Amino acid sequence: MNSSTLRTGLVLAAGVVIVGLYASVFTVGQMQQALVLQLGRVRAVLNPPGETKPGLYFKVPFTDTVVVFDKRVLDLDLPVQTLLTADRQNLEVDAFVRYRIVDPLKFYQSVGNIPLANQRLSSFTNSSLRNVLARSSRDAIVRTDRVDLMNEIQEDVNKQAKQLGVEIVDLRMTRVDLPAKNSQAVYDRMTSERKREAADIRANGDQAAATIKAKADKEVTVLLADATSSSEKLRGQGEAERNRILAEAFGKDADFFAFYRSMQAYEQSMKGQDTRLVINPSSSSFFRYFGDPQGRAAGAPKP
Repeated sequence: MNSSTLRTGLVLAAGVVIVGLYASVFTVGQMQQALVLQLGRVRAVLNPPGETKPGLYFKVPFTDTVVVFDKRVLDLDLPVQTLLTADRQNLEVDAFVRYRIVDPLKFYQSVGNIPLANQRLSSFTNSSLRNVLARSSRDAIVRTDRVDLMNEIQEDVNKQAKQLGVEIVDLRMTRVDLPAKNSQAVYDRMTSERKREAADIRANGDQAAATIKAKADKEVTVLLADATSSSEKLRGQGEAERNRILAEAFGKDADFFAFYRSMQAYEQSMKGQDTRLVINPSSSSFFRYFGDPQGRAAGAPKP
């Protein structure tokens, strides 16, 4: 009975030792930093930035508490907010913050946890954004001075964040844009301007086309007039030359010329197959060569 009780006592003692040993041992990882609290008072800071002491540590069981913080860069994405610029323009700004805990003791004393730290940093960042962007124009924020403004905001937020034991690694405005209503108004105004420009271009084109067409019509009229004048002149010269030749021919042999002209008249008047002439051949001078080879009229004396 005594030996059984002894064994039971030894087992209980061994269990207590194991539990006590387990409760007094903890590890701090490479990407972690920790505070050892003894009844709420900070007793030790383990593996802070700038030092590399991860590993196995001991604490007093049941009286010491270990609070672990991340050593890596933490993310904070801010919601979109509408800000007013110096030129009275509303802008929707979307930003993010990247930070790390550099003083775990101050971080624990000021905020104690990541959610509360994010809340305080969001307040610092929003306030700095409003103050800095309120002194800048829209063009400076969107195009010309955006990098300098972000650096200024980061520096300002970093000064305030030091009281929380954190360091701002990066702060950026990811999107800076006009609100939806303003964007639609700008789009409508741009559309109206483009339509007006298109109407002006069309009007100028129509005017240029009318000018070119009028000039072309004028040139055509002048060319046709010149061509008509030249053709009439050439026709007149040709008629004059023709009459001269006919006159010379008539002067050389009047009888033959009269006979030749009569033959041409016969040919032209009798071309059609259904030509009908209601004329008395004996009394008409048109057919005088039919009755007399010399073309003498009926009843005329022979030479």
